Amino acid sequence: MSDSEIQIHRIFISATPERVWAAITSAEFSRLYGYAGDVDYDLHAGGHFEHRAGEDMKAVGMPDVVVTGEVLEADPPRRLVQTWAPVWIEDEEPGTLTWEIEPSAHGSVRLTLTHDLTGRPTTAEQVAGSPDPSNEGGGGWPWVLSGIKTVLETGAPMEPAAADGAA
Repeated sequence: MSDSEIQIHRIFISATPERVWAAITSAEFSRLYGYAGDVDYDLHAGGHFEHRAGEDMKAVGMPDVVVTGEVLEADPPRRLVQTWAPVWIEDEEPGTLTWEIEPSAHGSVRLTLTHDLTGRPTTAEQVAGSPDPSNEGGGGWPWVLSGIKTVLETGAPMEPAAADGAA
């Protein structure tokens, strides 16, 4: 199995597990980080998930609903397992996301996102996050997790760096 078939992204956040759970599962937070837009979870096994496009995504031609899925397991505020199917990739089956929220010994939370992308090479490439800083659409899961951290720790969305490198 190649490294890109199972991607594990981990970040430490100065927040409670309950706040991290809310950031992942509520539209109140989801519109403030990553690719924005509202998430909607029916948080029980078999429940529906969808991520609706924010205005920036709609401006580049994305449909109203950009990701769909099914909740496989919900154990608030510790663990969420779901399928994840981006609508713009039509030739791959949904992958599985596992969100794990664990208190750390230092009072922060360790958030681990595991994305099973077996047999999904296009999705794997897109969610890994582009190393090319000029690729504005390529932040993937690293961009999303960094945005969650920023919102929870500062109360404000992550702002893009100035193009000329000035602060």
